[in-house]
Amino acid sequence: MHVVSISSLKGGVGKTSVTLGLASAALAAGVPTLVIDLDPHADASTGLGVSPDGRQDIGRLLRNARKADLAANVVPSGWVARAGTAGGRAPVLDVAVGSAYSGIYDRPDLGRRDLRRLSVLLANATQERSRGRYGLVLIDCPPSLNGLTRMAWTASSRVLLVAEPALFSVAGTQRTMRAIELFRKEFAPSLQPAGIVANRVRDSSAEHTFRLGEMREMFGSLLLSPIIPDQADWQQIQGAAHPVHQWPGESARQGAALFDELLAGLLARTASRDRVYR
Repeated sequence: MHVVSISSLKGGVGKTSVTLGLASAALAAGVPTLVIDLDPHADASTGLGVSPDGRQDIGRLLRNARKADLAANVVPSGWVARAGTAGGRAPVLDVAVGSAYSGIYDRPDLGRRDLRRLSVLLANATQERSRGRYGLVLIDCPPSLNGLTRMAWTASSRVLLVAEPALFSVAGTQRTMRAIELFRKEFAPSLQPAGIVANRVRDSSAEHTFRLGEMREMFGSLLLSPIIPDQADWQQIQGAAHPVHQWPGESARQGAALFDELLAGLLARTASRDRVYR
C-alpha cells in the first residue's frame, strides 16, 4: 500500500485539485484508493461528492486513534456510482471525511505521540477490515507545515509537492524540500519526496515559462512530467463534484490523460524507491 501526502507550503496552487485528479485517475484505472482529507477546509471531501451519513470525520477519528475504527467510518466517494466496474469488480474510492474539527491538531507544537495519531489509525485499519483493501492512500494536507501536515508525513512513505510556476510558490517549494529533509532526519527516516507537480501552468505566460526553467534547474528529476496546465473548465468540474475522467469534452479528456500519466509515474516511482530503501 502506497501512502502519499500531497503537500504545499503555499495555498492557492491547486493542491486539492491535484489530489482530485489523481483520485479520478486511480478510479479509472481500478486502483483501490483511500483519500484522507486532512485539510480542515474539507474541500477534497466536497469535490469527491461524499455524504458523511453519520460517520465520524477524520478529526474525531484522530482524537481517539488507538480505538477508532477507520474502516467503519470511511465513506464511498459519490464518483463511484458513475464509474461502472473495473475488470468486473466494483471500484473502490473511499474517503476519510474532512472537517474543521481536525484543526485542533493544526498547531506547531505537536509532540511525537500526537504526530503518530494518523499512523496508528492507518495501522489499525490495515490490521482489521481494510487489510488489502487499498493499493493507494492519498492524504490531502493543509497548506502549512503545522501539526496536520507533519502528522501526514509521519504516516507516509512519500510526499508529493504541488507548485505553481510563480516566485512565491517556487520559493515555498524549496523551503518545503528543506523541511522534508529535516523532518525525515528527526521523525521519519523512510520519508522521501515523490516529486514536484507543476500545476496551473499557462503556456502564454512568460513568467511561467521562466519559472519552469528555474524549477528544472533547482529540482532536476524531482520535477515530474507531465506538467498540469491551467484548465478553463476545472472549476466547473470540481463544482459539480465530478471526476475529470467522466466529464465531457476534449479539454477534460486531455486533462484526464495527464493525470493518468502522472499517476502511473507516481506509482512506478514510489514502487522503485520502496525497493531501494528496504
